Amino acid sequence: MPYETLDSLLVLAILIGPIALVTFMGITMLAGFSVSESAISRFTFSAIVSGLVGTLCSIWALVWTQRLEIVVELGNWVSLPDEHVHFHFTVKFLLDRLSLPFLLLVFLLCGTVSSFASKYMHREPGFRRFHLLFALFTLGMVLATIGGTIEVLFFGWELVGISSALLVGFYHDRKAPVNNGLRVWTTYRLSDAAFLMAAIALHHQTGAGDLDRMAGAGAWPYGVSELQITQAFWVGTLLLIAAAGKSALIPFSGWLPRAMEGPTPSSAIFYGALSVHLGAFLLLRVSPIISSSWLLTCLVVIVGLATAVSAAFIARVQADVKSALAYASLTQVGLIVMEIGLGLYWLALIHIIGHASLRTLQLLRAPSVLRDYFNIETALGRRLAKRVHTLEPSHTRPAQIWLYRFAFERAYLDVFLDRWIVAPFVNFFRQVQRIEESFLQHLTNLASQSVGPQQNSDELLHDESAIEHSGQTHFDDAGANNKTRQFAHSHNSTEQGKTND
Repeated sequence: MPYETLDSLLVLAILIGPIALVTFMGITMLAGFSVSESAISRFTFSAIVSGLVGTLCSIWALVWTQRLEIVVELGNWVSLPDEHVHFHFTVKFLLDRLSLPFLLLVFLLCGTVSSFASKYMHREPGFRRFHLLFALFTLGMVLATIGGTIEVLFFGWELVGISSALLVGFYHDRKAPVNNGLRVWTTYRLSDAAFLMAAIALHHQTGAGDLDRMAGAGAWPYGVSELQITQAFWVGTLLLIAAAGKSALIPFSGWLPRAMEGPTPSSAIFYGALSVHLGAFLLLRVSPIISSSWLLTCLVVIVGLATAVSAAFIARVQADVKSALAYASLTQVGLIVMEIGLGLYWLALIHIIGHASLRTLQLLRAPSVLRDYFNIETALGRRLAKRVHTLEPSHTRPAQIWLYRFAFERAYLDVFLDRWIVAPFVNFFRQVQRIEESFLQHLTNLASQSVGPQQNSDELLHDESAIEHSGQTHFDDAGANNKTRQFAHSHNSTEQGKTND
């Protein structure tokens, strides 16, 4: 291809900054090198700027060459060209009209948050740890965005997940952040399991994990899926579960307010801007599969609409600004998912970009809102009037109470998950553990019974040998004593005879 070298250089320009940042932060922390906060901040910002420049160059190259997508392959890593089992794994990167706008958003918001964090986290004991996890998150978002195969996308997906969970538990000296981090990680594990099952199913159906081939024949958003309707429904359902776990859609919405235990910069970039939209990005990437099944399309619309409605009610009863913003973000994410189900892919992409930018600004501004209110009230000399949000007058009072309770309990989603998913899962494996322990105890008893008679026989033979040896020794000692006495008696008799003579 005439542009093969140019395409490789563009992908390298995008990736080299985040990879260098992760390498720098990891090596300096492992080796125990002392690096100043200003040096870490400058290196982080420089790495993000380099990726941003590579993204802008890629957009220019795509327009200049009048192509719809840029595909860069790093060779076949695994290839099984069997007639019945065809499988191959390729490291591939895909730059198209979906990945490049989202990648531009990633670098712009990561650069903004890194500048804010360099001041916000100043003299924080975990300053370097925060920036290491932030670097992992940035690299994961880049890989998930430009990944051209399901494996590369999943690798970036996992980096985003582990960095998110660790930053939720950033203040690990307190119990609540650690418990909430574990809750987030558990939810991610469930969604990742669905993602892996979908990847395996896609490999089984198409023999490859290439997104530009398996998700549809044609550039985004005009691709047409090669899967049959039934196959598209089941694979798409698994991908919808994966997206629901990552984007906190129903029924996994409960972890989103818990994720606000982390530092404000991570809350802004993860759960207000990028990470919470990664599930919607996945649905956009596999949109040809979704459009192949009308039943799956209806399911996506229902999940998005239910998430938007429930989150809108829940956001109105939150007592802290971060939780209110979290559910406000979830309301918009639900609308974005609904737009994807309706086939409005460009509108959904524009909605993601605009909403992520707005929520980042709001969450970064949140820590100083109370101080501003205090200054305004001090200047006015009185309290500001509070706006009371009520339901429409046409609703009866019991309906208002029920809706308030529904919103206050966060749609009972945590209760549902704990009672109907977590509890049966835990009880099942506890029962499996009991069965395993009883089986091992039974095997131990059988082994002791089979070894016992042989051990007793060996002990009896050992005791008899010891007794015989003791008796022989006693007999020998007695014979020796008798011989000694006889010799002494004969010697005395001889001496007595000599004396008489």
